Amino acid sequence: MAKVSLFKQDGKSAGDITLNDAVFGIEPNESVVFDVILSQRASLRQGTHAHKNRSLVRGGGKKPWRQKGTGRARQGSIRSPQFRGGGTVFGPNPRSYAYKLPQKVRQLALKSVYSAKVAEEKLVAVDELTFSAPKTAEFAKVLEALSIERKVLVVLPNEGNEFAELSARNLPNVKVTTANSASVLDIVSTDKVLATQAALSQIEEVLA
Repeated sequence: MAKVSLFKQDGKSAGDITLNDAVFGIEPNESVVFDVILSQRASLRQGTHAHKNRSLVRGGGKKPWRQKGTGRARQGSIRSPQFRGGGTVFGPNPRSYAYKLPQKVRQLALKSVYSAKVAEEKLVAVDELTFSAPKTAEFAKVLEALSIERKVLVVLPNEGNEFAELSARNLPNVKVTTANSASVLDIVSTDKVLATQAALSQIEEVLA
């Protein structure tokens, strides 16, 4: 069973906790992680690009010259694609780039990135994160006590940690999420993962 050190939010040791090997101790599948990251990045694309075809370009209602007798090729509109200022052929249209992968593939990718963080000793577990009010300075002290200086993903329980979320979200290089909402892209984009004991239990319930 995978073991990680458990800390209090003041940085003091609170012993060790044992994590489920089925979630935090597997051999990471890099191919699946890559596929899921591509899927999540594709879903972030806005897809608002658009072009104007010949029916949308302004002007061109009059036939530019008569059909016969000029020696030139017949034309029906100066807004045809071959003219300057004409419509675009086969240009981009607004669309969604999102696509879904099977649930088991997504779950395997999550297990892989969590296991990689544990193997690299980049998963920091705390017994709880409690604040009496939203205080950004207080959360900064917690990160300092835990020797977290670089980009970190804070994983909180699904409910009941509103003050901790409000305290952390204004800090630079800190992203806050919940046990059910943490994504593969969020995890691989940060240097460390800071998770509460309750959040880790919830992750195991879903993925084990």
